[in-house]
Amino acid sequence: MINWHPLHAAGQIEEIVTASQSKPCIIFKHSTKCGVSSFIQSRLEDDWDFSEGEVTSFFLDAIANREVARLVAEQFSVHHESPQLLLLRSGECTYDASHFDISVSELRECFHDS
Repeated sequence: MINWHPLHAAGQIEEIVTASQSKPCIIFKHSTKCGVSSFIQSRLEDDWDFSEGEVTSFFLDAIANREVARLVAEQFSVHHESPQLLLLRSGECTYDASHFDISVSELRECFHDS
């Protein structure tokens, strides 16, 4: 089970950058208006095999928090997409995937490669 921490304020982005210095963090950008996004969220949650000690997980409702979603893309130099998953280590985005490219197995592989 993923212990999602809601990401809904611009100020949290810097907190996540700081947190990623000591433990990897992910941000999952979700569109509540997109069936694919809901499917990918369910697949992520069903397949999740990371412990809370390994990674901190943030959930961003990209529809309700459009400005925060834009700032996340800007901060980490990624093209905004939704659904989208970003892996952050040492303040940098070391992996991002969108839509059907998002998977726990791919994240785990990139998690250890980073």
